Amino acid sequence: MNKICISILLFVFSTLPVWSAEIGSKQPNILLIFTDDAGYGDFGFHGSEEIRTPNLDELAREGVVFSEGYVSDATCGPSRAGLMTGKYQQRFGYEEINVPGFMSPNSALTGEDMGLPVDQSTIADYLHPQGYRNGMFGKWHLGAADRYHPLRRGFDEFYGFRGGDRSYFAYPEGTIDPTNPVLADKRIERGFGNYEEPEKYLTDKIADEVVSFMQESVQNETPFFAFVSFNAPHTPMEATPEDLAKFPNLHGKRKTYAAMMLAMDRASGKILDELKSLGIEDNTLVVFTNDNGGPTDKNSSDNKPLSGTKSNHLEGGVRVPFVMRWPEQIKGGGSYDKPVMTLDLLPTFFIAAGGDDSNLNDIDGVNLLPHLSGDNKDRPHEMMYWKKDARAAIRKGDWKLIRHRDRPAELFYLPEDIVEHDDKALQDRDRLKAMFKDLYHWELTLERPLWLLQQKYEAYDIERMDIYR
Repeated sequence: MNKICISILLFVFSTLPVWSAEIGSKQPNILLIFTDDAGYGDFGFHGSEEIRTPNLDELAREGVVFSEGYVSDATCGPSRAGLMTGKYQQRFGYEEINVPGFMSPNSALTGEDMGLPVDQSTIADYLHPQGYRNGMFGKWHLGAADRYHPLRRGFDEFYGFRGGDRSYFAYPEGTIDPTNPVLADKRIERGFGNYEEPEKYLTDKIADEVVSFMQESVQNETPFFAFVSFNAPHTPMEATPEDLAKFPNLHGKRKTYAAMMLAMDRASGKILDELKSLGIEDNTLVVFTNDNGGPTDKNSSDNKPLSGTKSNHLEGGVRVPFVMRWPEQIKGGGSYDKPVMTLDLLPTFFIAAGGDDSNLNDIDGVNLLPHLSGDNKDRPHEMMYWKKDARAAIRKGDWKLIRHRDRPAELFYLPEDIVEHDDKALQDRDRLKAMFKDLYHWELTLERPLWLLQQKYEAYDIERMDIYR
């Protein structure tokens, strides 16, 4: 072959899109690794030199890093509700976290009614008709009542706990009263109603269960969706002595947090390594992200260079690490710099699985694959929204408005002010008014919250708004 032909072929191949709409007959496996309360700056691929995440750093090098990845809420439960449905959770009333003892139920609702409404379809519901075997592992936190159970929301396998937190070690027998709603949802459950306690550190045990699930799926020649919902590094602050010993220069919560993050990264690495062992790495769509910003005052996480923390609408509360890898279809080793949101994962997974986008009804997320290929050069989202009671925020293009309940709104231009220190509300009143109007129009589409915070907890929540700003 002469040099001219070779040059033509190289040019043709260099101009091919990084993702092809023609998926082919073999559907990809889908792996979603989701961490809990990790700090934005606490990953090697975000520049951390203190917290060790070598396996996730490798995933980031091989995949695409989204520099402006967001969640739909700055707290655990609502963020998960948006992720699982592909729509803003306030549209179906899931505006607040669902923690027994902290919530004031509305009207006929009781504590056990605080869950993802059963008329809302999940990622698993969408993937099941595509022939997928769906597994959920770790923290659920979308309702403790039986009707909200993962096995009744499209999942085929479940190993984890229904609530929002629990110990990383086995509870002694008799510790948990199953009639106490605050404690009952901390039990580890295999399938439905089969309770046990982990025989090893929970983060490592979750990885073992995911590996077994993937092995069985491959043996059965069935494409799988594995939702790996680590509770690490959420409180309680608990780590193994072996992991703690690896951070002799750290102290207190930061030391424990570093050990918990290392265990989470090790568990992620075990799962990712198994993809290689099974020979399915190239045709597995992997996403890693986190549920909200780190609660720096609670677990000593670090959201730098962002301001803010979990529970508020500053960037540190809603911007999260976000990585995607699919070697057969997505060119890795780069970054994507337009704003995306975890709402986008449902349509992205569904289309990757061969689903018909005409069946994606009434969702707010978008399929990210054409944006990654360059076929669609527009922003996935011109506007993004967040809301918690009277507090709210809107991002329109590169401008962000934050509405407070107890002081004037703030306006920031993010490309020049990622730390959100330079309030331009008084300088650009026309923009401020226009964005207020956009926010109001969106709020008109929302349902009333199904449950609310009690006053005692609400005061605590408000106090955290300006921490580490």
